[in-house]
Formats: sequence, C-alpha cells, structure tokens
Amino acid sequence: MSKTLLDVRHLRTWFPIKSGVLRKTVGHVHAVEDLSFTVGEEEVFALVGESGCGKSTAGASILRLIEPSGGEVFFDGLNIVSLSPEEMRRRRRDMQLVFQNPYSSLNPRMNVRSLLSEPLRVHFTLGEGEIREKAEEILALVGLTKDQLDRYPHQFSGGQKQRISIARALVSRPRFVIADEPVSALDVSIQAQILNLLMRLREEMQLSLVFISHDLNVVRRISGRIAVMYLGLIMEQGDTELIYRNPLHPYTRALLSAVPSHDPLEKKRRVVLQGDVPNPANPPPGCPFAPRCSQATELCREQRPKERTGEKNHTVACHHVKE
Repeated sequence: MSKTLLDVRHLRTWFPIKSGVLRKTVGHVHAVEDLSFTVGEEEVFALVGESGCGKSTAGASILRLIEPSGGEVFFDGLNIVSLSPEEMRRRRRDMQLVFQNPYSSLNPRMNVRSLLSEPLRVHFTLGEGEIREKAEEILALVGLTKDQLDRYPHQFSGGQKQRISIARALVSRPRFVIADEPVSALDVSIQAQILNLLMRLREEMQLSLVFISHDLNVVRRISGRIAVMYLGLIMEQGDTELIYRNPLHPYTRALLSAVPSHDPLEKKRRVVLQGDVPNPANPPPGCPFAPRCSQATELCREQRPKERTGEKNHTVACHHVKE
C-alpha cells in the first residue's frame, strides 16, 4: 500500500436535539458513531451504504465543514481537528469536496469565471492574468471551453454543472478530494462520462479520492478499497474485489444481493431485509444491524461486536465471523 495521506481515527459526529422554550439539549442524533479508516496517496477509497447511514456527514466532518464531536483526522501526519480556523483555512487548498447536487452547490448569481476565480483569490496571491489563465486551464481539463467562462449555472446542463463543480474543487490543485455521490443527481447516460472524467483527473493530478456512494456497481468500477457503513459505523472494510467475492457481514451480503446483474442468466439469491433502520437518536445497545439481521442472537443485541481482521486486512464487525 502507498504512503498514508489520510488517517481517520474513531471519528464521531453527534447532532444535539433541542426541546422546550429554553432549547435545552435532550438528546443527540448519532450520525457518525465510531469511524476509522486510512487512505493512501493516489488511492481511491469508497464509503458505501444506504441513505441515512452517515456517509455524507462523515465526509463533511473529515473536512470540518461539520465540526466532529470527537476523534482525530490526520492529514499528511497533522491532526486537522485540533487546528485553529485560520490554520484550517490554509489547509483547505489541499482538501476539497465535490458536492452531490450541482444544481444547489453552484451560486446562481456567479458566472463560471467568478466560481473558479474565488478559490484562487482565497488561497493564493496571484495577479488577474494568472487567475484567468488557471481558470481557463482547469475548465479545459474538465471538457469545457473558455468561451463558457462568462455564462451562469442555469445556462448549463446537469452534466456540465457537475463538470464545473469538479473544476471548482480542483482549481486549487488539491492533494485530496471527497466526492459525495457526484453522479447520483445525473442521468444514467451522463454518469459514465463524469466517472471517466474523475478517474482521468485523479491519475493526471495524482489525487487521493474518497468516493461516497450507494451505487455498488459504480464503486466496484473505480475503487481499490471499500468500507460499508451502517448507522454511523463501519460494518466491513477491505479490498473491493475481495469484499465482492466474499462478503462476510450479513448487511454487506444484503446490499450486494440487490445489485442488478449484467448477465440475464445469472441467478442471485435476494436477501430482503426486514424492518427499518433504527433511530440514530436512540441506537440499539449491541450491534446496530441486529434488529434487521436474520442471524442475530442475544449476544448481538446486547454487545457491540469488535472489528475482526482476516485475509489481506479484510475487517468485519460481526460476532458470527471467526478470526
């Protein structure tokens, strides 16, 4: 494995629940409970799980767009959770985010030139000529032309908007990017183009990438390692192909059973989960998946499983998997 660039250790993000006239805190929503993983230089790491599992909150917390409630995030050996706002601002040139929905993430009052120039003015001391040159350069890299610099977001299609979002994230030449469901808001015909663009830019710019998605077909295509999240916790983690060939956690098996096959003759055993995701404001005391797991025992309902490590650092949090 390459040198570690990002090291997330026991990250926790809770949101307070307020009640009454005095707005007292009466509880917390456990959006991210205990998240730990590493990302190497120039590696693509994927966070996957169904809606509401906390993966987008985790991405925002890593970059401190949402302040984490606990844990540590080391970027290039430095714990960025302990940095002051000014120190964090200087670090942001190296850490960027591509948002899920380009329709809402782009300011409709700013043209493309302004959208791409603003990060350069914030993070660098450059002349107007250099800013214009860098904006044109990054726009060409994402497949658009300098003639489009003076247009506004409403004048572009959904795929073009996402290209602009990617250009805005990469214009400061970061080392690390979190892509939060970057193709889920796009037509299927456009998704492949954006994925190909991201992978080409990752290689050309030597980026490390955390790809957040619920689409397991997409994840298999682009990531080298994968972590499966459920209710703010990682259930299983390891090499992508190893997990696809031999999923150990019941939740992972249920997710993979729902992935459509390209082979019409292939017969897959569908695992249908019963019940609903537990309330993150009142998570179960044991394994968070126990209320929906057909293999759950009394031990599962009372005690949270420890992470077990198997072949090629394939880890799983389940009482029924032997070490």
